[in-house]
Amino acid sequence: MAKRVTLAEVAARAGVSPITVSRALRRPDTVQPDTRARIDAAVSDLGYVPDPAARALATGRSDVIGVLIPSATNAVFTDVLSGIYDRLGESRFDVQYGITRYDPTTEENLLGVFLRQRPAGLIVAGIDQTAAARRLLDRAGCPLVQIMETGPDPVDMMVGFSHHDAAAAATRHLIARGYRRPGFLGARMDPRTRRRFAGFRAEAEAAGLYDPDRSETTEQPSNVGRGAELLRALLTRRPDTDAVFCNNDDLAMGALFEAMRMGVPVPGGLGICGFNDLEMMRVAEPPLSSVRTNRFEMGARAAAMIRARLEGRDPGPALVDLGAEVRARRSTDGPA
Repeated sequence: MAKRVTLAEVAARAGVSPITVSRALRRPDTVQPDTRARIDAAVSDLGYVPDPAARALATGRSDVIGVLIPSATNAVFTDVLSGIYDRLGESRFDVQYGITRYDPTTEENLLGVFLRQRPAGLIVAGIDQTAAARRLLDRAGCPLVQIMETGPDPVDMMVGFSHHDAAAAATRHLIARGYRRPGFLGARMDPRTRRRFAGFRAEAEAAGLYDPDRSETTEQPSNVGRGAELLRALLTRRPDTDAVFCNNDDLAMGALFEAMRMGVPVPGGLGICGFNDLEMMRVAEPPLSSVRTNRFEMGARAAAMIRARLEGRDPGPALVDLGAEVRARRSTDGPA
């Protein structure tokens, strides 16, 4: 096995001290351009790779920002990651992310892995950590941002929106468009989904339009096919349902396809509203209404807040509510 190149060897090749090499790698702007060029050349010639563990041991912290999200394939979270990378791309910080698969135990384990690496900061999706995970976060000793939601008890900083209020706004939209027998489609039924359902229920009850028999939910993961299954089950049981608020856009798209198969016109026979406002909602036929969430901005703001704290600047308010907005399209134009 080849011997690992050391910082001292890079320093000797560049004709500078190891401290200068370390500074050039961590903060290139603090080193003279000609010196930095010699160091860069030495790093390239020798194939030097910095040892993050050694740096963490020497400084107490690594240059890693840890990110915990439930899924890497869900477009919602790829948008969040894009925002994080957008703010950290030109910095000295590296991003490492872990996937919790919506499982609290997996989240606890990944938090332990990240914290053993002494991260510079942490970004964690959601506010529903277990008691054990919450204790880990309380003792993290680094800037921390919970994202995708707002709540009354942030560990440190928080960027998100109210899922309850966003769902209530979508339900008000359906009622304002003239729908009087609204239903709810939900999958996975994680805490965020349950808060959306609570927002739907509260608004429907306030209007005297809530019927518990018009809710079709499953603990199974969400996808387009699941949306089709849920709508068929709902309309088979309650064929007079005239609108559905779907927990996410996958379900809404599946509901649209199933309505077409069943010969139910959208929007005249059935109004459909999704949640997240992914690109497919705008290009569907008919275009589908949805709740727009500021996913890229959530990731970007979280990364900017951590970076500001680490660089000794004011990160701004500890709790940032980015809100959500109903994007009305033809799928909810009203009943015939």
